[in-house]
Amino acid sequence: MGRLTNKVTIVTGAGSGMGREEALLLATEGATVVATDINEAAVQAVVKEIRENGGKAAAYAHNVTLEEDWRHVVEDAIKSFGKVDVLVNNAGVSLAVGLLDTTMEQWNKVISINLTSTFLGMKYVVPHMIENNGGSIINISSIAGLTGSSGAGAYTASKGGVRMLSKAAAVDFGKHNIRVNSVHPGFIETPMSSDFVHNEQMLKWFLSQTALPRVGQASEVAQAVLFLASDESAYITGIELPVDGGVTAK
Repeated sequence: MGRLTNKVTIVTGAGSGMGREEALLLATEGATVVATDINEAAVQAVVKEIRENGGKAAAYAHNVTLEEDWRHVVEDAIKSFGKVDVLVNNAGVSLAVGLLDTTMEQWNKVISINLTSTFLGMKYVVPHMIENNGGSIINISSIAGLTGSSGAGAYTASKGGVRMLSKAAAVDFGKHNIRVNSVHPGFIETPMSSDFVHNEQMLKWFLSQTALPRVGQASEVAQAVLFLASDESAYITGIELPVDGGVTAK
């Protein structure tokens, strides 16, 4: 028996990076994974890998900023699998642009993908979790949602919003046995961070900020998500869990 046996999980942004590792790990632990991504080919490849390893999964092309896409994904998951036990709002984008240089187009894009999508995911999943007498929601924020991040105003605002929206939802829905927590990755090696991680000067700066002298791996974030998705964290809600090698300890 896996730690998520008989649970149905939605993971957004599952086509690459942290989302891919989360989807693969949750499936390994027995979950049926509804994997979504704006890159349909990428998420289909992840689902193919899950199935080849004996897991259960379905792939959906999904623009997380669109309400109609959320309605379709959630309704189809309920129709196909009967319930949703776990939601992982993982999809996101980064923007390393200072506040005064940020255009309205850039601001709206970052807020929409990082924060509005988290709101929409909970809006459409929570009613089904209430009917199912509970569930776990894990919203992926960032260490930028815990501390000020220079040169990334829109990104920091979006991730801080994810953090506080998670707390508000934890308070609102705890009476329905729905837990809501946020995960705050630090310097994690993913396709999105590749240019920074493999830049010698940037890597040196990253390592100067961490207590553990290395960058993190997407699989390590996935382990935190697994814990919060599982019944092992049944009395944990409203927390912010850094997976950051000690950046926020300094």
